[in-house]
This record gives sequence, C-alpha cells and structure tokens, in this order.
Amino acid sequence: MRYLLLSSLLCLLLGCSSAYKHLEKTSGNPADILKFKPEISVVLYKAQIDVIGNYLSGLLLIKKMPDSSTRILFSNEMGIKFFDFGFSKDNDFTVYYILKKMNRKAVIKTLRKDFEIVMMQHIDTSNAFIKKDSNRNLYYGFPQPKGFNYYITDSSTTQLLRMERASKRKPVVTVTTAGYTNGLPDSIGFTHHKFDFIIALKRIER
Repeated sequence: MRYLLLSSLLCLLLGCSSAYKHLEKTSGNPADILKFKPEISVVLYKAQIDVIGNYLSGLLLIKKMPDSSTRILFSNEMGIKFFDFGFSKDNDFTVYYILKKMNRKAVIKTLRKDFEIVMMQHIDTSNAFIKKDSNRNLYYGFPQPKGFNYYITDSSTTQLLRMERASKRKPVVTVTTAGYTNGLPDSIGFTHHKFDFIIALKRIER
C-alpha cells in the first residue's frame, strides 16, 4: 500500500513537471522576433486538415484587404467553402462562414489561435522575455491569457525553428515552417498535442 501511494505521488509530481523548466533567462530584445512576421498581401496554400476524424483538402487563401483586415478562406478545388475567417486591423476575429460539421466552439477557437501565432498577432514586447536551452536556442516568450506563445530560433535569431502555443507547463500546439520567400513560409505544419488536429500547408507559386 505504501509503495502504491509513493508511486502515485511520483507520477503526480512528474505529470506536473514543466517542459520549460530547463530554460534559462538571457538578455536580448524581444522585438527582434518581429523580423519573422509574415508580410501578407495575398498568398495561396494547398491545405490538408485532419480534425477529429474529418479529413479536408483544398486551397487556403490569405489576403490583406483594402481596409487592412486579413481574410483567411479555405475551400476545395471546386470553390466550396469550408471556412472563411477575418482579422480586423485591430485583431478582432470574425467568422464569416464555417462548414456545419466544423462549427464547434473548440474547433473555431483552435483555428483562430493557430493563425494568430503564425501571423504574430497579439505580440506585446513590453512584457515579453527571452530564454535559452542547452543548445543555445532562444525562446521568445509572449504571455497569453492562458499560457504563452513561444517563438524558438537559433542562437543568433537568424532562423525560426518552430513556434509553440503552450500552457504554463507544456506545448499545446507546435508549428513548424520552412522555406521563407518574400517574408512568407513555403510550408507550415500544425501539430496539436491534446487532440487529433493536424494542419499542413504548402505554398502555391502564383
């Protein structure tokens, strides 16, 4: 019985351990990460989304509108919409349309936060911090209402390695990008760690 209690306590302690506890604070300017902020006018991606057992593929269009808002439209090759979202210039979020089987609060909230981290919205450098790991990779941390957004670079902030939306203890979603061209990544991959939700985007040259 005592062994069982000790084992349960150990598991509880390990479960509460932070994936970021090994990081050390370091000096630097958090605004340096803004060099990776996408410069969007219009960009088209081939998209594959697997959300809770529903597989969707098609084209994802991100476009800056004349009023400085940004629209994100995902449709199949025939033009049938899956979702149509908008971010105002003040970062207000609007759902213009979403497919009925995707119309769940959790799905909409997840998609909004996914695109927010990639487009580097809600970046407040006044309360940001920088930490480093044992490989000298830098973690640019930006506090959010329930956790942090991390932008992880090499030691000289010349390469964006990945992005993480995290709770206080562990990553909730990991975002990888590759092949930046004219300020936009050629590919973007989202992997969620709490439930089955994967997004893969591959840029289409126009």
